[in-house]
Amino acid sequence: FEKALDLFEQIDIELDDVTYTIVFNACAKLCNDRAMKIGKKLLAKMPENYRNNNIISTSAIDMLMKFGDVESAERFFRSIKAKGADIHGALMNGYNLNGESWKCFKIFEEMKEKNIIPDEIGWNILIGACSKSGMLHHCQYIVNQIPLNIQNKIR
Repeated sequence: FEKALDLFEQIDIELDDVTYTIVFNACAKLCNDRAMKIGKKLLAKMPENYRNNNIISTSAIDMLMKFGDVESAERFFRSIKAKGADIHGALMNGYNLNGESWKCFKIFEEMKEKNIIPDEIGWNILIGACSKSGMLHHCQYIVNQIPLNIQNKIR
């Protein structure tokens, strides 16, 4: 991953969706001072229209959460106009990583209000939040809402 960042810094390439995703993922994996500097600088310069690309946005949220920068990840999340289950899932996964699992339940409620149904990954993230939070009443509520086809896959 260091070599990917070396290459990124050495050559002058046109930034596209693939480049943003690769660099954000490399920065998230490395999670050192250099990676944080490069990732945050790239994110700050990223054109607004890329924020609505689900792959780039989930990579950016994942990177920020792995840096432990929950506030920046939340701010970035709020700036995205079209949020699907995957982007919500990235935020919830970040909350689990940063010891804020209880926030996953709030995101789940926001998803329900907008008729966004978690995908299989999202349900697994929510179950992870249940196990970490110890909030049994929320956990039973979540489990009762998992569709049967998903329940059969995650058992």
